[in-house]
Amino acid sequence: MQVETVYPTQFQLHLFHEGNLFESYKLLGSHVHRKKEEVYTIFCVWAPNAQSIGLVGDFNNWEADKYPLERINNEGIWFIKIDKDLTGALYKYQITSSEGNTFLKSDPYAFYSEVRPNTASIVYSLDGYKWNDARWRQKKAKKNSLNEPLAIYEVHLGSWKLHEDESLYTYRELADELIPYCLEQGFTHLEILPLVEHPLDISWGYQGTGYYSATSRFGEPKDLMYFIDQCHQNGLGVILDWVPGHFCKDAHGLYQFDGSSQFDYANAKDRENLVWGTANFDLGKMEVHSFLISNALFWMEYFHVDGFRVDAVSNIIYWPNSNENSMNPYGIEFLQKLNKMVAQYDPTILMFAEDSTDWPQVTAPVHYGGIGFHYKWNMGWMNDFLKYMETESQYRKDMHDKVSFSLHYAFSENFVLPLSHDEVVHGKKSLLNKMPGDYWQKFAQFRLLIGFMMAHPGKKLLFMGAEFAQFSEWKDKEQLDWLLYDYDMHKKANDFIKAILKIYKRSKPLYELDHVYEGFEWIDVNNRDQSIFSFIRKGKKPEDFLIVICNFTYHTYEDYLIGVPNDGSYREILNSDAEEFGGANYINKKVIKAQEGSFHGRPFSVQLTIPAFSITILRPVQHRKERKGNGKEEMRGNAIGRRQGE
Repeated sequence: MQVETVYPTQFQLHLFHEGNLFESYKLLGSHVHRKKEEVYTIFCVWAPNAQSIGLVGDFNNWEADKYPLERINNEGIWFIKIDKDLTGALYKYQITSSEGNTFLKSDPYAFYSEVRPNTASIVYSLDGYKWNDARWRQKKAKKNSLNEPLAIYEVHLGSWKLHEDESLYTYRELADELIPYCLEQGFTHLEILPLVEHPLDISWGYQGTGYYSATSRFGEPKDLMYFIDQCHQNGLGVILDWVPGHFCKDAHGLYQFDGSSQFDYANAKDRENLVWGTANFDLGKMEVHSFLISNALFWMEYFHVDGFRVDAVSNIIYWPNSNENSMNPYGIEFLQKLNKMVAQYDPTILMFAEDSTDWPQVTAPVHYGGIGFHYKWNMGWMNDFLKYMETESQYRKDMHDKVSFSLHYAFSENFVLPLSHDEVVHGKKSLLNKMPGDYWQKFAQFRLLIGFMMAHPGKKLLFMGAEFAQFSEWKDKEQLDWLLYDYDMHKKANDFIKAILKIYKRSKPLYELDHVYEGFEWIDVNNRDQSIFSFIRKGKKPEDFLIVICNFTYHTYEDYLIGVPNDGSYREILNSDAEEFGGANYINKKVIKAQEGSFHGRPFSVQLTIPAFSITILRPVQHRKERKGNGKEEMRGNAIGRRQGE
């Protein structure tokens, strides 16, 4: 029986070329079809300036003349149907350019690739995996992430943990190891450095060649599905680092795919990304829109990712290599279109902009003139605060504004506070080793650094290794320094991370009004000489608030006076100087009574001990008679204290 050839329809082709075919991965690439008793494999590729294309692989001895592709429209779509089941076959396209040059290319839409350093594409079906994350997806559909705790653990899978022979863990092994570890720490989400296929390990995935091919370093694509499925079944969200701005220039990849600037800008000034040695996507080309936006939807549909951290947004908003920082209208249009389409496909997907510019309304909806992201990385806060913390404490009074300045713009966007991989590599030192002073002081200031981030408005992100205060900076060819858990101060630093993440997730004032000014109020922002900052974090209910005091010097103060808004009693729910965290144990064990008398512009005040290099968090004590409801609620004022054995 003759099987009808499944050519792309004219409507599909029209949508692809106008930039609106958002499931182009179902048209292009390789696909095995089964109809009744017939099985065949089709290959479809976009190469507008190719003179001819031949399909080569291990099924035809890599001879291009045996399987020539047919050009089926003037815009450069090429197609071939092979009456065989080629599942598992290795293949490439042998392309002859308009100038007569011949070269081999991997399939831009391949779902699977050879393990590097080999570069052939593999015919692979993504169908058939049975997901078990329906409960997770239903649960997140009912939540508004802006009003929820968001604590992200940023991970590079290739160096989180290695086998004794230094081989990589597989996706399935990572499911057994990484997921319970992440949950034990208290994180809500994993953010994974790019998993697109890439030739060079030390690019960390940011220089990709196979955008539709989950890297084979860690196993097959369905193994990655299993990993993400297990994350969801255990209540852990998965965010994927994604790079729609630029791509790798290796010969087998997208660069000069048909002998011309097909995916990249024709103008060398716009094309060449001099910082990374990559090529910038031509975002003015509608076929590139179809390719990239389809790719986002592809990861959502087949891998159930919960969000994307979009890399190098500034490189998309502005023209590269421009001294004038001139806006790239194609880049703006693409980002708005991307965020609109992602939201239409699945409104629960979180979009994060890694953007170092001051471009306005990055997290405003597109219909209000914004770019449409949900969150923006607060690079200004990160740079200012790390510079402040790296300064010797006696000189911090001269840099006081580095701490307070972020609150001038903290509610202009929906921010994530990132202490990411970029800050602990290439000679920048680890977070712990950035801290000045002796051994003890480094750990004390590390706890203060993390504590201030957790108390500052904005969602949280921490790169792997920081959870146990890794002393060395990130070594991308080695695993984390797991042996440090055998050392007391590192173990106690980890205890602090777990304790503050627990408090963060249980305390509505630390996340409920993260992105509006009503959620934050300074108590004292002017104590430059002592480098002490105090402020209030607020929840939606008036009785939901916390008092936070941060001391950035080596002086300890007894009977330190802080203005508070309400009368009554306060309990210390966190003190980074506690002995259990490696501190000197200058803590406030007893309930602290407020006293009348205006101070710091508040009608009441409290006296307490403020340890050196510390963060202290106070919660007002609420008694049963102050509670409303059916009487079944726990006494909130003492709940956390009891859990900590106070």
